[in-house]
Amino acid sequence: VESPSVQAWLDAAARLPSIEPRTIYVVKGGGGAATAEAYASLGESEKANYTESTLDERFYYLTRYGTPIAYARALDLAVGAENRAAPDQLSRWRILDFGYGGIGHLRMLASIGADAVGVEVDPMLQALYSRPGDTGAIENPTSRRRGSEGKLTLVHGRWPADAGAAAQVGGGYDLIISKNVLKRGYIHPEQEVDKRMLVDLGVDDETFLRALFGALKPGGRALIYNLSPKPAAEGQPYRPWADGRCPFDRAALEKAGFRVIEFEKDDSEAARRMGSLIGWDRGDRPMDLQHDLFAQYTLLERPMRARSN
Repeated sequence: VESPSVQAWLDAAARLPSIEPRTIYVVKGGGGAATAEAYASLGESEKANYTESTLDERFYYLTRYGTPIAYARALDLAVGAENRAAPDQLSRWRILDFGYGGIGHLRMLASIGADAVGVEVDPMLQALYSRPGDTGAIENPTSRRRGSEGKLTLVHGRWPADAGAAAQVGGGYDLIISKNVLKRGYIHPEQEVDKRMLVDLGVDDETFLRALFGALKPGGRALIYNLSPKPAAEGQPYRPWADGRCPFDRAALEKAGFRVIEFEKDDSEAARRMGSLIGWDRGDRPMDLQHDLFAQYTLLERPMRARSN
């Protein structure tokens, strides 16, 4: 990485707390989950709809989406866009991750002093990250400055469609990041696919972009960063996750008030270097990084001053 701030974030991985296995209960067929305490309060007929799942430390940090270290490149780009970024730039920011997918990278941000907020619709993650100490004030052991501790908040609901989630998320963000969620293939697929494979924003594009813009403080930025495999071969089923383009047209972004710094900029070579360092091209199922890993990003800014009509 290029930024000292992102290197400090990477170093925080070694300080992630150990987690004992946790048991949660997941609705058969998906669509809901409960903590052990909530499950115990159910009637026997209701309990029959759940299956028990014991999740270890590996799942706690990696979930179904892989290592939190894969946020490194996106964070480096975000910090690099700052004019004269401070060595501790990330620790100064209030950051929202749309579709956080796992707690690891947010905990690392909070442990270097950031105010980190994640929003997610997956009920299993809400049940998994429900213990005291998972969220709240997080000690920053690298700083002796009073008030340097970070904060970690998880919001579960469909932002911005759900009023409760919107209220909890609030605003005033220096950075809003979304990695591998806001893909054109997920939001506006070119072919009809099972809706379970898609991302339902719950609102139209204009409403979503208005909320995204409004959640940033003036001068704040939004980064849509997507890693994608190669598209399916001709005759094979369409893979929506392979279309990592921005789901919103440039004109729609500008209409919402954003200054478009980068639009669908290719970042594949940097992503492949990151993938090699992480080890995605090794192990039992090595990835062909050169031919099956692609990346692009869109970087937006809320101008310091509102545009005059």
